Amino acid sequence: MINKKVQNVQEALHDIKDGMTIMLGGFGLCGIPENSIAELVNMGVTDLTCISNNAGVDDFGLGLLLQKKQIKKMISSYVGENAEFERQMLSGELEVELTPQGTLAEKCRAAQAGIPAFYTPAGYGTEVAEGKEAREFNGKMHIMEEAYKADFAIVKAWKGDEAGNLIFKGTARNFNSCMAGAAKITIAEVEELVPAGTLDPNQIHIPGIFVKRIFQGATYEKRIEQRTTRKRN
Repeated sequence: MINKKVQNVQEALHDIKDGMTIMLGGFGLCGIPENSIAELVNMGVTDLTCISNNAGVDDFGLGLLLQKKQIKKMISSYVGENAEFERQMLSGELEVELTPQGTLAEKCRAAQAGIPAFYTPAGYGTEVAEGKEAREFNGKMHIMEEAYKADFAIVKAWKGDEAGNLIFKGTARNFNSCMAGAAKITIAEVEELVPAGTLDPNQIHIPGIFVKRIFQGATYEKRIEQRTTRKRN
């Protein structure tokens, strides 16, 4: 069995260069590859195109890359809680491609499955459809969306083994599951890394064939973007 394990985040990300396109899993701050994002900041790579549901918050996650002006273009479904993302978008400092959330997920999944394009009714008749092919199916108009083309996909899982098999936990599965294998190289960071053969095959969400490199993250803050509480009865 092929061993995908690398020793640390530095080894995992060593060949990411300026101008590359990177998919990053997570939803807000849930399930984001914290160690990898911090390393991208340390590496100082610039002119990145980042495909991610949103950019989290100003001082954490992708917000750290935005602060350092390392991202040239964001491909996302919404701005979220990131005021700096909003500021750079409105000022024209940052290229932004807003995409319906389901379409964004399917463009990742299509790339993962090797499907070059698909038709969806989402966005027809709006700015989203400008410049795109349109066809009618069963009396309803659809637009053609192409699968994403990315150099790297960086995902975060709860547990993985040295062969690259991944298990996600709860809602942290989000975009991580459809981004794994959707780029030329997929890097997985995990909270717990175990020997191959340790995981129950029935519990594996992503098979190791989709993963090129895997490492155990050093630390995780797991911040909560919006905390809502109520008084005890």
